[in-house]
Amino acid sequence: MGNVSAAQKDFVIKAPGHAVTLDNPGTMEDLHKKCKDVFPTCFDGAKLMINKGLSSHFQVSHTINMSSIMPSGYRFGATYVGTKQLSPTEAFPVLLGDIDPSGNLNANIIHQFGNRVRCKFAAQVQSNKYTACQYSLDYRGDDYTATVTLGNPNVFTNSGVVVLHYLQSVSQNLALGAELAYQRGPQVPTGEIAILSAAARYSKKDWVASGTLGQAGLHMCYWQKASDQLQLGVELETNFRVQESVATIAYQVDLPRTDLVFRGMVDSNWTVGAVFEKRLQPLPFTFALSGTMNHNKNQFRLGAGVIIG
Repeated sequence: MGNVSAAQKDFVIKAPGHAVTLDNPGTMEDLHKKCKDVFPTCFDGAKLMINKGLSSHFQVSHTINMSSIMPSGYRFGATYVGTKQLSPTEAFPVLLGDIDPSGNLNANIIHQFGNRVRCKFAAQVQSNKYTACQYSLDYRGDDYTATVTLGNPNVFTNSGVVVLHYLQSVSQNLALGAELAYQRGPQVPTGEIAILSAAARYSKKDWVASGTLGQAGLHMCYWQKASDQLQLGVELETNFRVQESVATIAYQVDLPRTDLVFRGMVDSNWTVGAVFEKRLQPLPFTFALSGTMNHNKNQFRLGAGVIIG
């Protein structure tokens, strides 16, 4: 049996006549990522975003948003990417955040120690008060990932949320995992609550099926690459407490020759949404057009935006 490259982070199981190589399955957070990336991110009103790279490590952005649904106004954003290069697409630490003139702030810090341990910190400030903070620690083994997340910890009120994730590759295509969420605090009716969920993902070259099942509900996703230009996604979310289910079908059309991307969706509540993005070559402009409609509620929302840079 030949040597296995350390960069592949593979785990080799010896068996008579053959070897099975298991890769790291990624994190539970990305379990449904393939399907979710197909869904359009709809917006309302008018939006102008200007991205400016000040160096190879530092970038700033200016966003002006006018909407009748979301808060309107100006936001300044900044992103810093460090010099610790772990792969052609990953470098650490990463610091990113945005703030508006009222002082409302969203901040994120991501850093990786060695090849296996990654830390994340996120904080949110609204009306000069810390409204949310979250700490995450990922440990990536050869064929598994373990994650612990701590949300809004408060030693004075003895409250907070702890979430444990574990995702294990059991074959080249199948990964199984579990999630344990524990919440404690005065806002919980019984003082504390724990929810256990099971997760699975089966991956092939052109399709991925994933799902989670727990006390709270069922969440299933399916992604299919129909061709080089067309991707499809199907999602089913069921809430056992309110006994409600929502099914959604989404698609993404990529036309690289015309620099055009179109994403659309329709769900079982009769909500239809789509986002059209067109790169205006040779200018560094991207034009985006968004629309959503709910036939039952007789609602229609339209959004238009320009991204520069």
